[in-house]
Amino acid sequence: MESDGKSAEPKDTPRRQTQGPPGALAIPSSPDPELRRPRLEQTRFTQASRRELLKVAPVLLLGAFALPKLQDSLLREGLRFSDWMSARLFRKGHLAATFRDADLTPFDKFPINDYDVDDPGVIFENWSLTVGGAVQKPGDYTLEQIRLLPRFRQNTRHVCVEGWDVIGRFGGAQLSDFLAMIGADTTARFVTVACADDYYESLDMATALHPQTLLCYEMYDRPLTREHGAPLRLNVPTKIGYKQAKYLTDLKVTNVLEKVGYWEDQGYSSFYGL
Repeated sequence: MESDGKSAEPKDTPRRQTQGPPGALAIPSSPDPELRRPRLEQTRFTQASRRELLKVAPVLLLGAFALPKLQDSLLREGLRFSDWMSARLFRKGHLAATFRDADLTPFDKFPINDYDVDDPGVIFENWSLTVGGAVQKPGDYTLEQIRLLPRFRQNTRHVCVEGWDVIGRFGGAQLSDFLAMIGADTTARFVTVACADDYYESLDMATALHPQTLLCYEMYDRPLTREHGAPLRLNVPTKIGYKQAKYLTDLKVTNVLEKVGYWEDQGYSSFYGL
């Protein structure tokens, strides 16, 4: 459509004009600077207030920690946020570092670290792993049945929360293969384990399904010794050492944690990825 050359502005729309001599060109008037000043001052005040708040925030936080009633809750919430963020950043396909045989810590130098006793007295001939929870095939599984699954061996770093770390050689079945064998519901959130020494632990499902998470029955190509968790332990190189429970007796797939882990229930991180 062609324009007829007439203004599209409604005739009854008033147009503000500046005062001037007769015949001068009419121009729209600009906003009064005095009218803009309060809004500008308000913006400057808001920006300054934010900067000042950011400056004092660390002081306020430190002050909150000085109050005994707030210390525990602040620490718990901080740890909960850290675990939540770590779980979101965890990548199923990202592998922990592996090492050459020449890098291994000698077996006799690998620390023996336990929760209660070096040997809870498991009778190997009677041992089985009791499976329950959200699985299609609950029951008791022998070590021989677990050994029928494909065996994986890996040279990985074991990191202890106490501050030391060593490189060891571990062998066993992928926990993911075992979960498939028992018909586990892998949409469930957790896998929990209980141990002969009354230790207990849990893994989020993503970690349980990670290809380097093992039901470990070998170290250095030999059967596990009692001190290192025989007949079966967890090897989880993507997690801190206390997640790698020894002397396993029970395994459960669940959506609800009645207990998280021995150390976690005393205030330690429940995720603690490496």
